[in-house]
Amino acid sequence: MLFGLPFIPVVAGMAVLAVLFVMGCLAKLFRKAGPHEALIIYGLRGTRIVKGGGTIIYPMIEQCRELSLELMSFDVAPQQSLYTKQGVAVTIEAVAQIKVKSDPESIRTAAEQFLTKRPDQREGLIRLVMEGHLRGIIGQLTVEQIVKEPEMVADRMRSTCADDMNKMGLEVVSFTLKEVRDKNEYITNMGRPDIARIKRDAEVAAAEADRDIAIKRAEATRASAVAKAQADQERVAAETASQAKQAEAERDLDIKKASYVEATKKAQAQADKAYEIETNIQQQQVIAQSVRVQQVEREAQVKVQEAEIARRERELIATVLKQAEVERQRIQTLAEAERQRLISEAEGRASSIRAQGEAEAEIIFKKGEAEAKAMNVKAEAYQEYNQAAVFDKLITGLPEVVRALAEPLSKIDKVTIVSTGNGDAAGAYKLTGDITKIAAQVPALFEALSGMQMSDLLAKVRLIGDKGAKPAAPSLPNNT
Repeated sequence: MLFGLPFIPVVAGMAVLAVLFVMGCLAKLFRKAGPHEALIIYGLRGTRIVKGGGTIIYPMIEQCRELSLELMSFDVAPQQSLYTKQGVAVTIEAVAQIKVKSDPESIRTAAEQFLTKRPDQREGLIRLVMEGHLRGIIGQLTVEQIVKEPEMVADRMRSTCADDMNKMGLEVVSFTLKEVRDKNEYITNMGRPDIARIKRDAEVAAAEADRDIAIKRAEATRASAVAKAQADQERVAAETASQAKQAEAERDLDIKKASYVEATKKAQAQADKAYEIETNIQQQQVIAQSVRVQQVEREAQVKVQEAEIARRERELIATVLKQAEVERQRIQTLAEAERQRLISEAEGRASSIRAQGEAEAEIIFKKGEAEAKAMNVKAEAYQEYNQAAVFDKLITGLPEVVRALAEPLSKIDKVTIVSTGNGDAAGAYKLTGDITKIAAQVPALFEALSGMQMSDLLAKVRLIGDKGAKPAAPSLPNNT
């Protein structure tokens, strides 16, 4: 027991501390190198190169430095103008990518050259070497080659610098020309002939193309016109054929329609005729029946009228013998005429069913006969007229004659009378006086039309009135 603490734990703790201290010292002594760098170790054991690994560096007897293996990119742009094979001064700007080779010999060589130099010093040395080689290459080429073949310049640059770069443990990964220019506008004028030629060729090509287009367009237009004309001809021919076929179809259809209409009209006419015949037959039968009924009715009416006439005859004979006899004869005559007329009409309607023309002639004949009988009766009645009746007829007919004579005056819208106040009548009285004179001319008009003098007519009327008395009617038997 030491100072009151257990001995073993103390020893263990000190051992742990000693291990940790040793491990810390070893960690400080162990150096690692990534894939982008290389460790250059030099000392008691000589020079060693470690890449992508690690090693222990003993203090005081060994020293190490890092060498970057990364890609270096910098501009190569000489401050002075470079002269080409033609003696044209040009200014070139290029970009170079350079790195240390990965093999141990190149790393060793690069370490010998650049291990203690800063990156800008290292790039300055490399740029001077590359600018010298670029100047030599540009002096061997023409401006046209530099401008038109930049890859050829880059290939020459890489091949020319390869030996010098190998001596420094480096390699040129790529070399690219950024810009080529000159102060005398040689490069600008260099393209003018080609530009003019290109423009000329382009204009010629455009003119030829326009010419070809115009020719092709004209040919296409002509072909289109020809095709259109042919299409129009074919269309017209097709339309004509179609219209002809359509006209033929319409003609056949019209013929069929006409034949159908004709057959239909014939059938309709036959049906109408049959219907008309049947209707006429039925109508004739109806008329015949109606005539029979009317005939029976008329016969009954005649019998009734005859009975009525007989009754009235007897009545009139019983009341006023003379007047009754005259009235009886007149009524008997009229009744006979009416009976004959009714019988004639019945017979005429019955005969019209058998023969229309014969029935009409018969009716006209019967009607004339009836009218003749009526005229005879009327004449006999006129014979019975006395002087007063004749004068009554004349006087009652005068207003109609005067009205007919004065009728033209009723058509006058306006009458203007100019009167001097002289004469028997003046003013409106003159108009009425003229009308009176017109009425006074009626007897003269009657004499002119009839050819008889009014005095002779009146003398005959007196003779008619002086006719001897009619014989007395036979006395009726006393039915009382």
